[in-house]
Amino acid sequence: MKTEVREAAVISVAVALGGVLLGVLWWWLAPHVPLVGDVVDGDWVVFLKDTEGEQAVGVDGTFTMLGLGFGAVSALVVFLLRRRGGVPLVVGLAVGGLLGSLLAWRVGVWLGPAEDVVARAREVGRGVTFSAPLRLGAKGALLAWPLAALVLHLGLTALFGPRDPEPEYPEYGDGAYQGPSVS
Repeated sequence: MKTEVREAAVISVAVALGGVLLGVLWWWLAPHVPLVGDVVDGDWVVFLKDTEGEQAVGVDGTFTMLGLGFGAVSALVVFLLRRRGGVPLVVGLAVGGLLGSLLAWRVGVWLGPAEDVVARAREVGRGVTFSAPLRLGAKGALLAWPLAALVLHLGLTALFGPRDPEPEYPEYGDGAYQGPSVS
């Protein structure tokens, strides 16, 4: 059991560190949400440039799709390295995927545009388009990686994992199993 827990901890840390790559890819691939600043009654206000734009949904969708991909890859790698599976291994995979998603979210926000949109609007000027900070509106997207990893690992284990040996039944008479005896 100690060995399995140690392997699960190593897998959890290794999978979680993949979150840095996910965060960088999310920052690089996510669409930019265009904003524009203006002065209203002496105060700076920031508006969406395109009020019907779908870029904000695209940011969440990009994170979700990348998370699903990272979950599939991490499940495949873990399965190929440790075919026999086990509960600690699966828990380590799920915890690593969740920690990786959280790390990716923070890395993407850190790499993205500044959080203070009013200061950014003042900096670029009145009526000039600039990008909104990278935000994850659908926090459920953080579960895409661990859930994809769990589902795929379960499927791979069910299809290609080692089988438990079949129990041997006692033979009766002609060698065919007759079922349990009723007394």
